[in-house]
Amino acid sequence: MIRSVVIVGGGTAGWMTASYLKAAFADRIDVTLIESVRVSRIGVGEATFSTLRHFFDYLGLDEREWLPRCAGGYKLGIRFENWSEPGGYFYHPFERLRTVDGFSLADWWLAGDRAEPFDSACYLTHALCEAKRAPRMLDGSLFASGLDGSLGRSTLAEQRSQFPYAYHFDADEVARYLSEYGTARGVRHVRDDVEAVGQDARGWVTHVRTKEHGDLTGDLFVDCTGFRGLLINQAMGGEFDSFADVLPNNRAVALRVPREDATEMSPYTTATAMSAGWMWTIPLFRRNGNGYVYSDQFISPEEAERELRAAVAPDRDDLEANHIRMRIGRNKETWIGNCVAIGLSAAFVEPLESTGIFFIQNAIEQLVKHFPDENWDPMLRTDYNNRMARMVDGVKEFLVLHYKSAQREDTPYWKEAKIRTMPDSLAARIELARSHLLDEETVYPYFHGFETYSWNTMNLGLGVVPPTARPALRHMDPGRAQAEFARVKAEGRQLVAALPSCYEYLASIND
Repeated sequence: MIRSVVIVGGGTAGWMTASYLKAAFADRIDVTLIESVRVSRIGVGEATFSTLRHFFDYLGLDEREWLPRCAGGYKLGIRFENWSEPGGYFYHPFERLRTVDGFSLADWWLAGDRAEPFDSACYLTHALCEAKRAPRMLDGSLFASGLDGSLGRSTLAEQRSQFPYAYHFDADEVARYLSEYGTARGVRHVRDDVEAVGQDARGWVTHVRTKEHGDLTGDLFVDCTGFRGLLINQAMGGEFDSFADVLPNNRAVALRVPREDATEMSPYTTATAMSAGWMWTIPLFRRNGNGYVYSDQFISPEEAERELRAAVAPDRDDLEANHIRMRIGRNKETWIGNCVAIGLSAAFVEPLESTGIFFIQNAIEQLVKHFPDENWDPMLRTDYNNRMARMVDGVKEFLVLHYKSAQREDTPYWKEAKIRTMPDSLAARIELARSHLLDEETVYPYFHGFETYSWNTMNLGLGVVPPTARPALRHMDPGRAQAEFARVKAEGRQLVAALPSCYEYLASIND
């Protein structure tokens, strides 16, 4: 039997892994986490997927307890600003499109006069975001009926309904909170530096040698050492597949910016197009996390920092900038021998759609489902690697679509984005989207976290809009669809009037 797991590296990836393994296997597996006292974390705020609720529910953690500990906020979607025209914006929400007579509201919107923006007409979330509303009443009840309550020990594969929000939080605080959870349940926490990796004749890891604690042995080793890939790349020789040819953004600079009015808190992430990339705004409870993701082929780190400061903190030279080099791509195999890479050591794409935590969560869940025994069935490892590769490749395609579909071409960076190579399958999808909306048969076919509505929302919001609706709609009575559009508007008005502001609700659970 596999009885001991050694995790090298802390941070969000390490402590999510350690906590989940303890929740899944309890004392039947010994878990040791080695965390360097010298290696710093990236330490920026995090935005997430709505599916993260499965993770916390699996651990038995109550949102009202952990979210205030992590400076948390709510995320109803992403607001994309200036991607196609100055001042223009649209929302990519956590909300599936409603259907009328077999066609989505997006299809019916195409068949109408299109006078109202697509997202405003079709999504309830638009009204909540514009009014900066929380997704919960002050009594804690969720605005959407039938979706509340704990999911128990459920996983991503069991998600049936679209939960209407995700989270913003301070990643360092989440790691700290989960370290308390994990160690209370038996995770051995070793603060030390790994100086060498021992391997047997097969190349499998036998132990890691630490500076103060000597050799630490285990059966399965998990690499959570970030972009260094200390185990998976340096020791195991894992081959890294760069995405620089299609996603050239390779650097970021981040600032932690206090809000002048702390109560003015948005329930969404903002992604604002910049001269050589884009800027994130992640509202935490008492401050914003801001960062500029860019390609150093088009702008220097110093110029990027100046552009970021001018946009979000023009009079705050005292705020320290955090410059980050990003390794964009994935390992061809994230499980080699008895070593599994999770987090930045496994794969990373730019954080445009908040996929970093999602990659970690799915990797952990799949590791539990493919957990080996002493026979080390190679098919478990192969299946795991295939699933991880397909997940990341699907997100890669989806992110490339953002740049290909955006109408902006006003700087060298944005001009180059239009002529850059892209996967053949994506080219076919975009061409199809110019004729009619995509469906389950025409989006990327493997699990990657994004449903059909996301692909269509991004195309329509960025400017890839079919000139006409599907011809069938010309022969159908639009009355029911018009009534549904009116219902979206009425529900939005009612909820805006009833729900507290995002800050008001979070303040009530931060007391």
